[in-house]
Amino acid sequence: MEKVALIPGGARGIGRAIAQALASRGWNIALCYRKSHNDAQVAVAAVEATGSAALALACDVSTPEGCAELYDQVLAWRGRIDALIHCAGPFHRIDLLSETPDGWRRMFANNLDSLFYLARLVAPGMIERRWGRILGFAMANADRLMAQTQITAHYLSKVALLGLVRSLAKALAPSGITANAISPGFIDSGSVEMAELKQMAKNIPAGEIGTLDDVVAAALYLLSEEASYVNGANLQVSGGWGI
Repeated sequence: MEKVALIPGGARGIGRAIAQALASRGWNIALCYRKSHNDAQVAVAAVEATGSAALALACDVSTPEGCAELYDQVLAWRGRIDALIHCAGPFHRIDLLSETPDGWRRMFANNLDSLFYLARLVAPGMIERRWGRILGFAMANADRLMAQTQITAHYLSKVALLGLVRSLAKALAPSGITANAISPGFIDSGSVEMAELKQMAKNIPAGEIGTLDDVVAAALYLLSEEASYVNGANLQVSGGWGI
């Protein structure tokens, strides 16, 4: 039976790169996006070029209703979800004392709540099949509980995501399911200007910016059979930054 991956945030960047890599290994890919319709079509074409099937859906995963609709559509398409790769989640930079209640809530709803909503939906099928992978994305230094006055809501949503991933790992391990996190540092994913990334390189012990291939390699390992005993891990992909 061909495996199916659901990738919220799979239209571009890290999500799209993982989608293409899994597709080249025979996985069928369902991805969702909020506004990036054209990017999603590019991602679908890249998946289909490997011979795998692809589905792109517009969805607001910050709400339980949106997640339930997404889940139902993917099940109607392929009947199963073997891996949830949660790449969705916006970022904004704002001074803590200038943050608004709406901005605060958006960061948590999109980065954290969406993983909870989707994990609780995909878990029963994984439990029934006694196999599944859940992969969340935090950020390098989220496990250090640092003060972050300019990205407080985003940062704290990623701190909480690590706790959620570990709780999922413990709850689902008896059913042969793993839940892990990847914490990227500065990655050339297309979302930040290269000039800004190069400025940060001097702060990275490895002396260089990470690539999409670096993150994809980590994801493929955590999604593999070889990682079946790796559960509740937070894998830093940061060149030593943030540790």
